[in-house]
Amino acid sequence: MTFSHDMMSGQSGLPPLVFTVHRRQPEYITPAKPTPHEVKLLSDIDDQEGLRFHIPFVQFYQHEPSMEGKDPVEVIRHALAHTLVFYYPFAGRLIEVADRKLMVDCNEEGVLFIEADADVTLEQFGDALQPPFPCFEELLYDVPGSEGILNTPLLLIQVTRLKCGGFIVALRINHTMSDGAGILQFMTILSEIARGSHEPSISPVWNRELLCARDPPRITCNHHEYDMELPSIESITVPSEDNDELVDKSFFFGPNEIAALHGLTSPYIGRCTTFELVTAYVWRCRTKALQLESHEVVRMCCIVNARSKFNPPFPTGYYGNCFAYPAAVTTVGKLNENPFEYIVGLIKKTKAEVTEEYMHSVADLMVIRKRPLFTVKNTCIVSDVTSLKYKDVDYGWGKSLYGGQAKAGAGSFFGANYHVSSKNSKGEEGLVILICLPSKVMKRFENELVDGLFESQNKNT
Repeated sequence: MTFSHDMMSGQSGLPPLVFTVHRRQPEYITPAKPTPHEVKLLSDIDDQEGLRFHIPFVQFYQHEPSMEGKDPVEVIRHALAHTLVFYYPFAGRLIEVADRKLMVDCNEEGVLFIEADADVTLEQFGDALQPPFPCFEELLYDVPGSEGILNTPLLLIQVTRLKCGGFIVALRINHTMSDGAGILQFMTILSEIARGSHEPSISPVWNRELLCARDPPRITCNHHEYDMELPSIESITVPSEDNDELVDKSFFFGPNEIAALHGLTSPYIGRCTTFELVTAYVWRCRTKALQLESHEVVRMCCIVNARSKFNPPFPTGYYGNCFAYPAAVTTVGKLNENPFEYIVGLIKKTKAEVTEEYMHSVADLMVIRKRPLFTVKNTCIVSDVTSLKYKDVDYGWGKSLYGGQAKAGAGSFFGANYHVSSKNSKGEEGLVILICLPSKVMKRFENELVDGLFESQNKNT
C-alpha cells in the first residue's frame, strides 16, 4: 500500500492556472410572479453570531452534446426567477430589531446574478477537481457592498461559460437563511425547474418558530462550544507567525488513507465511522502543527444535523438552520499523549450529545446570552457534507464533476473544515478535507498528516 500525491490539494505538481473572466454587469433577479410582502422571523438558531456570514459553493459542469444550442446562463437565470416564487424570502433583505433579533423583509428586491465567460477549459483545472480553485474570486465576484448581513442580497449566483462548452455555477448564500441541507434543497429545486418542472418536488417549509426559544428560556444542557463570548466575529485574531498569510488546501482521503487510519485504532474500540477517524486524525495533526503549550485547552466542534433528532422529525422541506456544533474538549497534552482511540472516543461522545432537548437549550442560550459567538480560541469546527449530494444537482447538463463548498473557513473564522465527497485522478471515491491555516502552520500540518499515515502503513505491513 502506498500513498500518492493525489492526497494533496488541487494543483499539486501543475503550473499555476491563470485565466481571464469577462463579466457582464451584475443584475437583480426577482420572483417571476408576485409574492407576499411580509416580515418573517428567523429562528434563534439561525441568527446566532457564528452564522452571520456568507458561505460559497461551486459546481463544475462539462459539455453535454444533447444540450447543444442551450445556454446555461439563460436556463439558470430563467429557472432562478421561477424558483424565487417558492423561495421568495431569498429575494428579501435582513433587518435587525431589538436584542439583535434578525427578520426577513420579504420585499422582492431580488438576488444578485452574474453572467460571465472565461478563456479556459475544464480540462485545464486538472484531473482531480478539488479546492482551492485558481482565480476563484473571478468565478464568484464579490459585488461591492454585497457581503454585509443586513439590507444586502441574501443570495449571489454567478454562471461562467468555459471555452470547452462546460460551465461553472458559483453561489454565495447568507448562512443565517439556510444550513447545508437547506441550501441543497434550494439548489435541487432550482435544477428541477431548469429541467422543465413547474412545481418543486419538495414544497419549501419556513416554520422557523420550531427553533425559537421557549418562554421562559432555560439552558438545560452543557454547551462548551459557547464557553467564552466574543462581541463579534470581526474581533477574531489569527494566530500567525510574523504576519504569516492564511492559505487554503484540500487533502484527499481515499481507500488507502482510510485503511491507514483504521490501523491507528485498537480493535477493541468498536466500529468507527470515516468521519470520526478523519476528524480525530486531522484534529491531532492540526494541534501539533499549531505548536500550542501542553496545558492549553483545545476544542473540536462537530456539526450535527438535528432534523432526525426531533419527535416527530422536522417537516420535509424545512430549509432553515437545524444543526448544532457540540465541542469535544481536552488539553494539548492529552490529545498528543493518549492513544488515537482516545481522540476518536471524544468525537463519538460529542456527536451523541445532540438531541431535541439540546437544540431547544441552544435556542434558549441564544436569547439569554444575546446570541453569542462560539468559543474561538484553539477551536476547530468540522462539517461533514459527504451525505449532501451537491454533485448530483443537474441543470440539464448532467451531474457536476465537483459540487460543494468552495473553500474552508466561516467568514472571518479560518478554523472551519469541510468534508466533501470527491474522486481522485484515478477515479477512486473518497472525500476531500478543506482546511485553512497560516502558511507555516500548513507546512507542518502536511508533514504531520503524511508522516502519521506512513507510520500506520509501516506498522501494518
